[in-house]
Amino acid sequence: MSKKILMLVGDYAEDYETMVPFQCLLALGYEVHAVCPNKKSGDTVATAIHDFEGDQTYSEKRGHNFAINYDFDAVKVEDYAGLLIPGGRAPEYLRMNDKVLAIVKYFDDNKKPIAAVCHGAQILAAAGILQGKLCSAYPACAAEVKLAGGTYADIKVTEAVTDGHLVTAPAWPAHPAWIRQFVDVLGAKITL
Repeated sequence: MSKKILMLVGDYAEDYETMVPFQCLLALGYEVHAVCPNKKSGDTVATAIHDFEGDQTYSEKRGHNFAINYDFDAVKVEDYAGLLIPGGRAPEYLRMNDKVLAIVKYFDDNKKPIAAVCHGAQILAAAGILQGKLCSAYPACAAEVKLAGGTYADIKVTEAVTDGHLVTAPAWPAHPAWIRQFVDVLGAKITL
């Protein structure tokens, strides 16, 4: 089985939701290809730091630059074991890209592991893969999950949910649960 993971990112992807899973999967021995439409290896995307500071929604600050390490146009979906979709604001425009949606549909059609966090559910909804599925996301995306025919999983911000090959979580505080469940669905075994 392939040890390659495809990560779809874009400008203003959430900083933690991009950096942390990228680094964790590398640490576990996966080869992670971070790609963005209209970007090539060596280009960067700006990230945003979203935090929960007691307001009605998250606050946003400028994050780090994240380096794209593979060309979007060179992606061959059959080469990858799994797909990872960070949240933030990037999904707002990534969901408008037909190739992004085709990539998501391929992974779903072939029952390959898909992990999405926070606003990443916007891409899942736009790709039409949530019908009958249990999906968590940032609470503001609950309507999109429901309109796409999914069941919104209203779970704690530190939890994740797995429905078959789909692993979702509400936001970056769920990283331990979300990454662990994604790695389980990928079939990896971690022992101490």
